[in-house]
Amino acid sequence: MRTRSGGSSVVEIVWSPQAVEDVESIRDFIGRDPPTYGALVAARLIDSVERLAQFPNSGRVVPEFQDPGLREVLWRNYRVVYRNSRGRVEVVTVFHGSRLFLVDGSLGTEQ
Repeated sequence: MRTRSGGSSVVEIVWSPQAVEDVESIRDFIGRDPPTYGALVAARLIDSVERLAQFPNSGRVVPEFQDPGLREVLWRNYRVVYRNSRGRVEVVTVFHGSRLFLVDGSLGTEQ
């Protein structure tokens, strides 16, 4: 855990390889016309989790799992799913809200 000079605790935000791939795929899909819009959406998705550094429990519990350690931030039509544990936030996947979030034994995958 990092601490700011004001004394407030700040947790580390880590993006899993899957979450990075998800954002890149969203960027590439949206960026087909025009490319700058895809980059803007990707940047906004990344920015949407910055508050978690100070407020890691501010996202809602993922309804499909009902596990308090698995939460999500909603940004427009996208779900940014993360785990909050041991002083760290790990973004695990990002997907469009119209897609199903299926259980695959470990966490869940988009379909």
